[in-house]
Amino acid sequence: MWSRLSAWGGVFLRRHFQPRLEVANDLNGEIINLFRILQRHYPQLIEMMRFQITSRREFERLRDQPPQYLTDLERAARFLYLQRLAFGGQVKGVFGVAPTSGPRFSLSRMGPILDAAHERLEGVVFESLDWAELIPRYDTPETLFYLDPPYWGGENDYGKLMFERGDFQRMADILRGIEGRFILSINDVPEIREIFAGFHFDEARLKYTASAGAATDASELIITDSAPPVDLFA
Repeated sequence: MWSRLSAWGGVFLRRHFQPRLEVANDLNGEIINLFRILQRHYPQLIEMMRFQITSRREFERLRDQPPQYLTDLERAARFLYLQRLAFGGQVKGVFGVAPTSGPRFSLSRMGPILDAAHERLEGVVFESLDWAELIPRYDTPETLFYLDPPYWGGENDYGKLMFERGDFQRMADILRGIEGRFILSINDVPEIREIFAGFHFDEARLKYTASAGAATDASELIITDSAPPVDLFA
């Protein structure tokens, strides 16, 4: 539901079955702008990025550049470049190139991903609503919500004041009253387990790596209204 393209976009692009209605919500507009450019100006976006290099200085320059002063095409290229190179896919984060692997920004490797996104846009409705308004607007007994809020402890990761600590409890309360089903991915901390108590938890073990230092074991929760969880990629 927010601009963590590595998670949200991965789920969206890997779906093989297209339901009667798909709704994607992006409050800060970066994903919507990127997909609009992919739909209307795909060759121009590829041409703009064709000679882009992996550079810490370029990464920091683009990260500090206010996107509102860019054209839509420049903004899409900036977002894609930063998302691919930032640690954890957070475009406001740090340069995420590690000594044990090559850079994630590679136009040749991104080509198939962008092609898939370009083909997947037909029939998708893009919203730009507060999540608490979006859920009741589209809730039906046949609706499946996938929610990807910021991690507990990183509430400003998607933008200042876009999500606050108290919104976790608010989200749990709203999800307890919906007619549809949901899948929510979040970091595994005691506070989240307490707030979402009564729902079904599945643990996912991960390793987080940064540009310096060894990989760190971490755990995420996949929270659903009931077990077994829905297959998002069916």
